[in-house]
Amino acid sequence: MKVLVAYSGGLDTSVIVKWVKETYNCEVVAYCADVGQEEETDGLDEKARKTGALKCIVDDLNEEFAQDFIFPMMQANAIYEGTYLLGTSIARPLIGKRLVEVAREEGCDAICHGATGKGNDQVRFELAAYALDPKVKIIAAWRDPNWTFKARTEMIEYAHKHNIPITSTAEKPYSMDRNLLHISFEGGILEDPWNAPKDDMYCLTKPLMEAADDPEDVIITFEKGVPVAVNGEKLTPANIMRRLNKLGARHAVGRIDIVENRFVGMKSRGVYETPGGTILHIAHRALESITMDKEVMHLRDSFIPIYSKMVYNGFWYAPEREMLQVAITESQKYVTGDVRVKLYKGACHVTGRRSEYSLYDDKIASFEAEDVYDQKNATGFIKLNALRLSVLANSKQRRY
Repeated sequence: MKVLVAYSGGLDTSVIVKWVKETYNCEVVAYCADVGQEEETDGLDEKARKTGALKCIVDDLNEEFAQDFIFPMMQANAIYEGTYLLGTSIARPLIGKRLVEVAREEGCDAICHGATGKGNDQVRFELAAYALDPKVKIIAAWRDPNWTFKARTEMIEYAHKHNIPITSTAEKPYSMDRNLLHISFEGGILEDPWNAPKDDMYCLTKPLMEAADDPEDVIITFEKGVPVAVNGEKLTPANIMRRLNKLGARHAVGRIDIVENRFVGMKSRGVYETPGGTILHIAHRALESITMDKEVMHLRDSFIPIYSKMVYNGFWYAPEREMLQVAITESQKYVTGDVRVKLYKGACHVTGRRSEYSLYDDKIASFEAEDVYDQKNATGFIKLNALRLSVLANSKQRRY
């Protein structure tokens, strides 16, 4: 038997490589999807081999992740429960897809992941896998009857006992997940929602007190709702994310601390850094404000909580998400142009937007005298819209 283990080199997956090998008496191939973890992927092959894997495949998915997952989601302005830009959620369908594909390529009999039985990721990985291969065999370590660990502190002890190299400690056992869009922190000291995050926890953004003292203007160019250039320089999708992450980090943009509702039913506290994604989200909405028809925008906006919930819950490959994506893509056909934002002390302010498809007409919008709009026409418009309210008021007066 051969098992493909989703591997990050962190505490859980490092322990799982050895555990699955011993429990199932099998060969193990470690698989790491590189979706922007940067230096976290360094030395993974050697580390995985020392832990018992035959080898470790590090799969560069940065461009595919940005182009086919982040950007379509950004076109939808997806934001879960009004705050979360879905950084972890959107990476899971791509990783799930590649787990299925690589397992086939490597002749593996099963795939194994280290998502906990309390979390969202178990659902996301497995929904993606079953959507792409209904016959796939999945080993969910935390739900396996042979799994004896009750907490991460026990896993830390196990790792020390078996000389498995890890960076987690009992004093700092929170879980981190990083990609091109964000980095998340959960667990450990963060499980008490009253505990403030420690300054040394953050990785991507400068503390607000250390943010750049001078504001910085950034111009983002979009074509059909997709970012294509930063400050006039055309970049690949992944490099756009990297450039905006760097700019946002310098100005402490993109930190949030939230309690969210997990798909499995519980509330969870998470701290996130999403510098580039925050800038893109704000800039994209600003460009839409001058290029999208009002009713198209309002209809698309009604999709946001529905679409966001699909991504959060792991239904990326579901037909309803694919149907909505077609409508969202259609809504973006005129969202082309430039947006200028000013980054300063944790904030991203829109200061300008322009487009050849702009629906904004200064002659109509102006408060100055003009001949385009006859203000007397508003009288009939108001009376027609007030008709039902007047009828209701008269009815109340008759009754009382």
